[in-house]
Amino acid sequence: QVQLVESGGGLVQAGGSLRLSCAASGTIFSINFMGWYRQAPGKQRELVAVIFSGGNTNYADSVKGRVAISRDNAKNTVYLQMNSLKPEDTAVYYCHTKGAVVPGGPFVDSWGQGTQVTVSS
Repeated sequence: QVQLVESGGGLVQAGGSLRLSCAASGTIFSINFMGWYRQAPGKQRELVAVIFSGGNTNYADSVKGRVAISRDNAKNTVYLQMNSLKPEDTAVYYCHTKGAVVPGGPFVDSWGQGTQVTVSS
């Protein structure tokens, strides 16, 4: 299991923008995907966006057109650019990946500790 560290969360006004970063630490041989999830108080964790090893991306309908996920493979880092933020985007955002640390080794799920995003109205 690799360690994931999120950053970039904070307080922003409605209509504003924010960029989240997630860096995977340690030696990683390969990563199947990296993605972002979020969880608001009293609600279940939901997928926001994911980028696969081949470059394909998927977005939740609620954020489509407002967010963009990107990656820097050399740094094992994934970014989430969020624009036109709404109060309903307020949640703890979690980074998630599934990767192998050694050649031929198993792919293991890893989760970050989360970063708080608060959008004021």
